[in-house]
Amino acid sequence: MIKQKSKVLLSIVFIISLIVSGCSTGSSTGSSSSDTGSGTKKNDDGKITIGVAFETLQTAYWVASFETMKAELEANNIEMVEAIADGDANRQYEQVKNFITRGVDGIIVVPKDGKTVIPMIKEANNADIPIVVYNRPPDPNDAKSVTVVADNKTITKSTVEYMVEQAKAKGGKHKAMILVGSLGDQNGIDRRDGFKEVVAQYPDLIEVVAEVPTEWNQEKALAGVQNALQANPDIDFIFTSSDFLFPSLIQALKAEDKWHKIGEEGHVILGGFDGDDGAYELLKDGYLDATGVQDMYFESEQALQAILDMIEGKEVSEKILDPGFAIHQGNLAEEEERMWGAQVYKQNNQ
Repeated sequence: MIKQKSKVLLSIVFIISLIVSGCSTGSSTGSSSSDTGSGTKKNDDGKITIGVAFETLQTAYWVASFETMKAELEANNIEMVEAIADGDANRQYEQVKNFITRGVDGIIVVPKDGKTVIPMIKEANNADIPIVVYNRPPDPNDAKSVTVVADNKTITKSTVEYMVEQAKAKGGKHKAMILVGSLGDQNGIDRRDGFKEVVAQYPDLIEVVAEVPTEWNQEKALAGVQNALQANPDIDFIFTSSDFLFPSLIQALKAEDKWHKIGEEGHVILGGFDGDDGAYELLKDGYLDATGVQDMYFESEQALQAILDMIEGKEVSEKILDPGFAIHQGNLAEEEERMWGAQVYKQNNQ
């Protein structure tokens, strides 16, 4: 499958700008909506139709993934029926059922969590429609689906190991905080566990004094970080389970005069996960030590390829792992071309 990187960057940047300016994405996008329940079947011209259901377009990663999938489907002459659930799992379940009523040939779904997606998978199985779960794996179940997901724990461990090396170089013992994602999301669990596995190896170097639950929510993250910094003003090692939460983290650090560049007195060693354009800017400007990068292009391409293979009756692995990578101050120049957020940032700042 040919990646459509250059073709979709302008669309990605445009939609991200809408999100930043506060525009709502609504329940569906484009000319086709799964909310219509029209019951129409496959195109008369015989084109393949794929239903794409995203739980949210809240972050740059979801926007970039959505636009990349859309461009790849268009490039392959496949009709895309699209729906956004705006965080409502029940709504998404109805949207997926409407995809089935329409007679789509395959479904790609980004669920709210690993539990609520299981009934959607079963509905697709009952209709004999292939289904791919994108980026958020389902909880263990006996239904049939293919999951395309980042190797969250390994990518996190690589990122935190780089952070630990910076802590060693600074010397002394460091007090650490982690911003934990939703524990209903396996990705959030794996990132938390990856962080803990690394720092547990260095009890004389790193002491974890705060675990801030965020549920992937900016307001909750901000309040939690503020409380943690008040209780432990000497925190100097922070990992956030998503780059999406950096605005809240930065706001809290600035309020406590703890926002300083690498090499400056008082710099807090920082790490993140996702690889978005905001993280790239922080890396480039010398504030962020490292972040774990999901290969969004790989995941989007693999999701589509898995659907097409299943439609053709081919065997497909139940899980397709994106190995991703950690990008940091030591390899930024060499690796930034692989970082999807870097490409978005550069396109937006030409």
